[in-house]
Amino acid sequence: MCTVTYVPLSNGFCITSNRDEQIARPKAIPPKEYSVNNKIITFPKDKKAGGTWFAQSTEATLVLLNGAAEKHIPKTNYRKSRGLIVLDLIASPDVLTTWSIIELNNIEPFTIILYVNHKLYQLQWNEAVKSTKELDIKVPHIWSSSTLYSKEIRKQREEWFSQFIEDTKILSADQLMDFHQFTENENSDFGLQINRNNILKTVSITQMITSNGVSKIKYIDLLANE
Repeated sequence: MCTVTYVPLSNGFCITSNRDEQIARPKAIPPKEYSVNNKIITFPKDKKAGGTWFAQSTEATLVLLNGAAEKHIPKTNYRKSRGLIVLDLIASPDVLTTWSIIELNNIEPFTIILYVNHKLYQLQWNEAVKSTKELDIKVPHIWSSSTLYSKEIRKQREEWFSQFIEDTKILSADQLMDFHQFTENENSDFGLQINRNNILKTVSITQMITSNGVSKIKYIDLLANE
């Protein structure tokens, strides 16, 4: 939920997400199918709030990052978990229509990457307004959470990603997984896999690969090495 990439591949595309979290938070349940509003949704489940940061249905894929364009000052309490908003959206009849009308008052700022109907969108809520931006599905994209990474560090990570794309002649899901797991691994504060004083860590990596219209999810529990 804190570093996300989208990359078009020869026969489809790949979305990969690193979850950076306090290690004291209960361990998430690995991805499996759930019935939500009579729709089958596949997602890893956050035990604490019951929501998710990565959800897939037959129609759409949604990936959550904490924060919007800039870092915000958190409140003590919010009305609802952002991970539950993800489920509200993907389990609705139409994600973009629901996004246009959903009430987000007293919800903490977030960014959602949405792939639906062969289109890619960035959806953001900054505590005041919602925004919707359609992105080019033919080019790679990277996002880093504004709550954990300054503007300068986010720019640096974009440069790492651009160099990786340039250096890799034929992109694959495995290479993207390696990028998310090992890039700048000596840099425990701002590398792709972080460890800040054994308190905040990259705890898992979730990846969805769609090839020739068939999708599968790969999940790595970095704390358990699974």
